[in-house]
Amino acid sequence: MAVTAYYDPFDEAVLADPYPAYRRLRDDDPVHRHGKPPFWTLARFEDVWGAVRDPGTFSSAQGLTFLPDEIGKLGLAPTIVMQDPPLHGQLRALVSKGLTPRRVTDLEAMIRAFARERIAAMEQQAAEGIPVDLHRDFSARIPTFVLAHLLGVPEHDRARFGPWVSALTTLQDSGFDLAALNAADAVTEMFGYFSEVITARRANPGDDLISALTAAEVAGNTLTDWDILGFCFVMVAGGNDTTGNLISHAVTLLDGDHAQRELLLRQPDLLPGALLEFLRMEGSVQGLARTTLRPVVLHDIEIPAGEKVLMLFGAANRDEREFGPTADRLDVTREIPRHLGFSSGPHFCVGSHLARLQAKVALEELLSRHPDVGVDLPSAVRLRSPFTRGWVSLPVTGLAH
Repeated sequence: MAVTAYYDPFDEAVLADPYPAYRRLRDDDPVHRHGKPPFWTLARFEDVWGAVRDPGTFSSAQGLTFLPDEIGKLGLAPTIVMQDPPLHGQLRALVSKGLTPRRVTDLEAMIRAFARERIAAMEQQAAEGIPVDLHRDFSARIPTFVLAHLLGVPEHDRARFGPWVSALTTLQDSGFDLAALNAADAVTEMFGYFSEVITARRANPGDDLISALTAAEVAGNTLTDWDILGFCFVMVAGGNDTTGNLISHAVTLLDGDHAQRELLLRQPDLLPGALLEFLRMEGSVQGLARTTLRPVVLHDIEIPAGEKVLMLFGAANRDEREFGPTADRLDVTREIPRHLGFSSGPHFCVGSHLARLQAKVALEELLSRHPDVGVDLPSAVRLRSPFTRGWVSLPVTGLAH
């Protein structure tokens, strides 16, 4: 008789530390059937890697969670992350015309200046005896600032980002239940604001990303206002917390392994590769769902058509079958030819180079000034989400020289 491992994505113990449950799934129940709500999970690297690269079997078009009517509850039409080929490829090609590597690279000096400002502000807070929160005061502030600048939001309007991101984060933290109305209101307000921006940029283009998106053209195709609104939503809802949590996780992991931190401090050129290791160890996105378009058999188990399947990136990225016996151990020198920190296949994260630049600059600045920076984990508050692993609050230590 097949072994069925325990996995409840809303269990407090699993949310606090999902990795023991992930190991049991990988070893004993790699194609796991969850009862209520009904969905399947894939936990081994090879299975998840293959599934995200097979949109003909595993579709994104019916939402990315295992929850019913996730799109309708927020008043959304499918965005670029909820599209399958060939439409997804057409939209991605257009979006990529605006979010070019050159546009991202040109942001580095601005990101570095802002990171230094935030570090100085945290130092001042600490000197005055005011509690300092690494996530709220530093990690999460950087992507909010960068995205507002990138999207051309004027400085006097940037305070609006905070409540939008907060409402969407609270939606996850409540188990996608009590805050749904607030999140829908936030989405409505966000779309209303960016609709006005898009109209203004079509009439008078600037040098921001929204202007570039209104002008983008590939093979005679252009982006509609809805396409651009959907991309703005993805950037605000997905680009903020994932990047902020990458920075916070990096500091947390290094504080938990001082030998690895010392190695990184001695060899700062390891940082670009170490970012992938941080993502592998503590992925901001722990899992996203697909819907099967046809029956599929994995490990002698058939998943019927029309079923929700949760791709557990967090489990796959610690699979010993892919990463060897040290898969559960931080190694900033690790060679990682394949990983799922930014997914893979058609839905490989379009903003991956932007996220990596922000994290690289933030960690360079923070570690160079405060090499002993750490976190007070007993006082920290984790985000309660089966999809995103991150922080609500993360008190900092080691800021004093």
